[in-house]
Amino acid sequence: MKELPTIKTTPEPGCKSRRENMNKQRKITGAKTRLERNVQKWVNEQAAEYDSGAEGVLKDLFYGGCASGMVGHLIYYADTLKFFATHRREISALLSELVANTGDSPEKLFGDKWDKLDPLAQETQNRNLLAWFGFEETARHLADRNEIEI
Repeated sequence: MKELPTIKTTPEPGCKSRRENMNKQRKITGAKTRLERNVQKWVNEQAAEYDSGAEGVLKDLFYGGCASGMVGHLIYYADTLKFFATHRREISALLSELVANTGDSPEKLFGDKWDKLDPLAQETQNRNLLAWFGFEETARHLADRNEIEI
């Protein structure tokens, strides 16, 4: 019986497999809440600008956070306060979950960025901080749901 030739199945050095490229280019899915849909839409819009797709967007977001200015609609107080007001219940639920899981207070979680004189987040500084927290934490949840390791 004649032996069949061996077919090379590993990519050449420097080349990604088709599956790796698809995983890098894919968009995130699975948003269930209004806040998740907002974050998912933003990530997927940005993904087109990245060779690594949604994964690259999320890596940049988790490196610099919203404070870096990369989330254009969350730069100015007017925008972050509106975002917080729109998503207040979901952001509060995320914060409650984090507090329950860590046993830490918002003051301890956010350090010197948290205005201790405003524990109920009635003023601009803490609402801005919570808007960024809500966006970033939601992005983490979506990354986990999409099995994107950051």
